Amino acid sequence: MRLHTLPVHRLGELMERKEFSSEELVRNYLEHISRVEDEIKALVTVTEEAALAQARAVDEKRARGEEISPLAGIPMAITDNICTEGVKTTCASRMLYNFVPPYDADAAARLKRAGAVLMGKCSMDEFSIGPAEEKSGFFSARNPFAPEAAPGGPSGGAAAVAAGEAAFTLGSDTAGSLRRPAAFCGVIGFKPTYGRVSRYGLISYASSLDQIGPFTRDMTDLALVLNIICGRDAKDSTSAAVAVPDFNKSLINDVKGLKIGLPKEYLAGAEPGVAARVREAAGKLEELGAVCEEVSMPHTAYALPAHYIISSAEASSNLARYDGVRYGLRVDAGDVLGMFSKTRSRGFGEEVKTLIMLGTYVLGAANYNDYYVKALQARTLVRQDFDRAFEKFDCLITPASPAIAHRKGKETADPLAARLSKTCSVPVNLAGVPALSLPFGMVEGLPVGLQFITRHFGEEILLRVGYTLQQNTDQTRLKPGLAC
Repeated sequence: MRLHTLPVHRLGELMERKEFSSEELVRNYLEHISRVEDEIKALVTVTEEAALAQARAVDEKRARGEEISPLAGIPMAITDNICTEGVKTTCASRMLYNFVPPYDADAAARLKRAGAVLMGKCSMDEFSIGPAEEKSGFFSARNPFAPEAAPGGPSGGAAAVAAGEAAFTLGSDTAGSLRRPAAFCGVIGFKPTYGRVSRYGLISYASSLDQIGPFTRDMTDLALVLNIICGRDAKDSTSAAVAVPDFNKSLINDVKGLKIGLPKEYLAGAEPGVAARVREAAGKLEELGAVCEEVSMPHTAYALPAHYIISSAEASSNLARYDGVRYGLRVDAGDVLGMFSKTRSRGFGEEVKTLIMLGTYVLGAANYNDYYVKALQARTLVRQDFDRAFEKFDCLITPASPAIAHRKGKETADPLAARLSKTCSVPVNLAGVPALSLPFGMVEGLPVGLQFITRHFGEEILLRVGYTLQQNTDQTRLKPGLAC
């Protein structure tokens, strides 16, 4: 049985019926990783011995008849900017090449308590700063649908799920880092409401924009993971004190009466094939009973420059802590200032250094009002667009990315194209609202991702719409040809 191709909930059912143990499942995944990892390169670290020990512990609990979580014994992976106790967490940077956290991120700790088995850490762009998982300090993941195509970036978590190296993965989203890779790799990516999942233990890129979320293959699996990782955390001051629903109850095969908006600004910039897939999905939802209408989001054009200014400013501040004094890389020099300079010069890659310099510039006294304050004002306008839209609509449908996966190296060679490719994703981060990327068919042999967006803490609507589409069309279940 090709266990690595089965969804999380199915694996749980089979283990509950004792058709195989968690240890047998983990060994199956480890064998598959050994076959495909040289080709996919989605994992920077594989925790083989620890994974087997965790699996045996779950099997012992099950043998004793203890009550266990639906995720117990399920193989997962976590992107390398989320802290894992005793497991190297590098942010794919030479700056943190030897950093081993003494604690778990809150989301990682919740999954550990639930019995999910950590198979390893996913590759990524350095500090999650990059266009398409092509700016790692070590190596870049490949798209399981085509070796010449980019996997989306900055996280290799989507590639790991698509290639069957983990049943689900955890990543972070600052500018679409969960949704865009999911679209490119034909899996589900989910960015929760800002504050729904604790950011404690997430190594920050831009603190007001970052949010942890999962990659899965199946909407039922998504609900199971969200049930575990969501919730208030006293260690994170931005964690919201909002009750967490049972997301399993949102898996309703019915969209009758829902009002869904199609923002014309998002569709206008999409490739024709991608826009056609979005309109096809809207038509399917109308066939199933939803009402779909066009809507205008007039300040969408301001989102990208505002996001770039805000994210660079926050990155400049957050990355100032890496100075060679406390942990990570240290390059000795004749004096302290020389050590600072040499450490940061050698430790950071070009993309990160560029963002730090830009952020330092826009935060300077002479530029603060002209750039940073204006960007914050634009952020407010973008958020107000969403507020007005959600007065009429239950959710919005847009492309997750305006284009299908590009050839590797294209965005690296054209930085402007790299920024423009995020036009559909960055408004969501500025507004802090939740969004779902759901695969829906192919264009030129590569996946297309739909993006569903709703109001703050309205995740249930997204699960309902996504589940209904997954139950009523075969367009949402795509199979890569490279590894699986």
